[in-house]
Amino acid sequence: MATLLLQDNTLIKGESFGFKGDRIGEIVFNTSMTGYQEVISDPSYANQIVVMTYPEIGNYGLNEDDFEAFCPYLAGLIVKNCSKKESHYKAKTTLSEYLIDNKIPALQGIDTRSLVKKIRQTGAMAAFITNRDLEEDEIQQKLQELKNYRIEDNIIEKTSTKEKYIYNDSGSIDLGFIDYGTKRGILDSLAKRGAKITVYPCTTSAEEILENNHSALFLSNGPGDPSNYTYQVEQLKKMLGKLPIFGICLGYQLLALSSDAKTFKLKYGHRGGNHPVINLENNKVIITSQNHGYAVDIETLPKLIRPTYKNLNDNTLEGFEISSLSVYAVQFHPEANPGPNDARIIFDEWFNILKGKINEVANER
Repeated sequence: MATLLLQDNTLIKGESFGFKGDRIGEIVFNTSMTGYQEVISDPSYANQIVVMTYPEIGNYGLNEDDFEAFCPYLAGLIVKNCSKKESHYKAKTTLSEYLIDNKIPALQGIDTRSLVKKIRQTGAMAAFITNRDLEEDEIQQKLQELKNYRIEDNIIEKTSTKEKYIYNDSGSIDLGFIDYGTKRGILDSLAKRGAKITVYPCTTSAEEILENNHSALFLSNGPGDPSNYTYQVEQLKKMLGKLPIFGICLGYQLLALSSDAKTFKLKYGHRGGNHPVINLENNKVIITSQNHGYAVDIETLPKLIRPTYKNLNDNTLEGFEISSLSVYAVQFHPEANPGPNDARIIFDEWFNILKGKINEVANER
């Protein structure tokens, strides 16, 4: 029997179906009903043990087209049942084989409904996952490790690209893109709208980005506590007002910090493809895909920031803009992958704004 040990001393037995090994991470849950391949390959899950609430996982296998990153960064996976056979014409491997190849331990046969209720009540916490039984002395040792565990302060330096590169070498909009741990679906969404994308590592200086005279700058998603990323915030401060900027997820949080707002850790986060968000301008509700454990504190927004979206489950801020600086940001994922397509219009609207600005500059010349 395999074991899941939580920081609050809860011990859960299950069956191992992934890599035969041990990992420690922050345990969180995802409420998506489809898209487990995109979930496990999303870099925002770095050093986290993900609990899938949908009971049947692995039934359509994994294919070569739907990975969100070249390698997974999550620490472990918990499901109720992992299908022993995959059934899809695009499938190239099974979920279990992929987890073994990438050294990710996983458990099945878990009462995930009960586990998620515990996480909701107690909050996201550290957990230990192993394919082994644990003796009492090791349990006490691991509990002490869990008590002291925290995700690395600069985890984005692992999930970000190490070198600058071009993604889609032709387009009407020359877009700079800072990768904090991006999903490929975001890059695809921007490229389809006509962007030539220059992707920069998260350690790139503002000076290097500005000297390339991009039409706009995009800030990606990524893992970790945004308040740890002081270097990235300082670089963004240097670029505010110099070019249009759009941020999502971690990029949104970093833009808020660079504008002197504050962030805070949510009790158990927003992760899944069914989160209702309301547009504060027209009161239209959209269902969104989300993956974050931190939020921007609406009470700390300076006057120049205008809130644009709110989460209808807990009233946390989900979007803002600073029109005077051409800054736009949302907490959720307009590209989805996986999730509903309601929010894709947000990228369309931003590209229309950019094209209008480009035309203004051309006319001035």
